[in-house]
Amino acid sequence: MKKSLLIVDDDLSILKLLNFILSKEYDLVLKTSGFEALSWLENGNMPELIISDLAMPTFNGQAFVKNVKISGFYKDIPIVLLSAAYDLDEQVTNMPFEVDAYLQKPFNPSVLKSHINKILHTYDASYND
Repeated sequence: MKKSLLIVDDDLSILKLLNFILSKEYDLVLKTSGFEALSWLENGNMPELIISDLAMPTFNGQAFVKNVKISGFYKDIPIVLLSAAYDLDEQVTNMPFEVDAYLQKPFNPSVLKSHINKILHTYDASYND
């Protein structure tokens, strides 16, 4: 059975690209806002990993990730952030929560897949100990 990934990005071209890159290996749920993604989670869904854009209108990636990380139910879901921000390293360093990986847009699909595989393997190993 494929592992499920929740992908959150307001840019439809990024969603299409991620769908093309990842859909053969993973079951994908695509959402265009942090609010939609949080609603999906609150309906009892639990992905193995979340990929989220950082800069989205209204309910941005930082607000979405903060809500996930303070939740008792979702706080252990690994998160990969994507962003076109020029100061992404600084933004991630100053966040009040940790993410598992972050990549600057435009990103290399192979690097993204490598991060996902490593994170999922690490989480699988920690749950099987």
